[in-house]
Amino acid sequence: MQASHPTKNTVLTAAVIVAALGYFVDIYDLILFSIVRVASLKELGVVSKEALKTQGEYLISMQMGGMLLGGILWGILGDKKGRLSVLFGSILLYSLANLANGFVQTLDQYAWLRLIAGIGLAGELGAGITLVSESLPQEKRGYGTMIVATVGVSGALLGYWVGHAWGWRNAYFVGGGLGLALLLLRVSVFESGMFQKAQAATHVSRGNFLSLFTNPARLGRYLRCLLIGVPLWFVVGILITFAPEFGEALGVQPGPAPLDAGLAVFWCYFGLVFGDFASGALSQVLRSRNRALQLFLAFCALMVGVYLFGLHGVSQTVFYAACFVIGISVGFWALFVTVAAEQFGTNLRATVATTAPNFARGSVVALVPAFRWAEAHLGGRLLGAAALGGLTLLVAFWAVSTLPESFHKDLDYVEE
Repeated sequence: MQASHPTKNTVLTAAVIVAALGYFVDIYDLILFSIVRVASLKELGVVSKEALKTQGEYLISMQMGGMLLGGILWGILGDKKGRLSVLFGSILLYSLANLANGFVQTLDQYAWLRLIAGIGLAGELGAGITLVSESLPQEKRGYGTMIVATVGVSGALLGYWVGHAWGWRNAYFVGGGLGLALLLLRVSVFESGMFQKAQAATHVSRGNFLSLFTNPARLGRYLRCLLIGVPLWFVVGILITFAPEFGEALGVQPGPAPLDAGLAVFWCYFGLVFGDFASGALSQVLRSRNRALQLFLAFCALMVGVYLFGLHGVSQTVFYAACFVIGISVGFWALFVTVAAEQFGTNLRATVATTAPNFARGSVVALVPAFRWAEAHLGGRLLGAAALGGLTLLVAFWAVSTLPESFHKDLDYVEE
């Protein structure tokens, strides 16, 4: 397949457009289960409040487990077989799983399909960011990944609207149909020239995941890349997912309806749209990925403090507004993945760019019990969350500050 060549005149290449639309559908499906969880489980026969919670945790664990497995699988394939094979293979897999999700009749069927969907969802972002980073000139690749993220996270807004307006089964059908429609654009996208060059070098080992752990300097870079993304999932996985519980602890004023976690997720992701645009643009203006990330981490720390200690007795409207602003503050997701991709050579780039976001997402598995422990031992829900959030933010700030700056880095090289 013909290689894609950097263009000096435009950022909106076919690779950028397809990666952005693919991530749009990816986020639509990723967030859809959180939106339709209660309605879908009730229709399948789960009715008690406790069962809704435990079965929901079981299903989301299956999905996250699939994403952890898929992150490794697609990352290795991206470096061995090419960025395009992963980009479209992952879209195909999660689209088919989405369609099948609309037909489920039992919890076991639902769980296994969430596992399969999770495997598919794991591949799209890393492959897309890698392809875009390698296909654009270095002075424009930040704008390309900014577009991918900004368009992509807005998929959560569509997921919220479709899930509530059309019902949970139709919402899954829509997600599957959108993904399959994307495959029609495959003919317009070409493989990365850098990958083809590395592929032609027969002496170079590609997609060797274990090699990330055999070299201390390489392992250090990799672990620091992973740590940068953890605060985002502290915010989304703890503060926003448990918004009703935090609202109760803060004494948020009653409204016409109880505080809704789905609506908190909607406003947070709406903020993420603006945050991803702003962080990507800021990294270009400052000509520094690291300084942009440091500023956003500081902004995030400020908003975590406001969320936990500045919203006592506010109205629901003010509370949801805070969810929107905290969403802006964690809008460095694609910038984080871009930095991870830029830190490594062509023969390991897809592996890192695909595993890093999925391992960061998977940190929720450790963050939830850590939060429960902190809540029980450090003075309650608000102080426990503050301690855990402060720790993740400090570690992420250290990780960014000790990584080499990658804005001007030439990506056309391989890891020896």
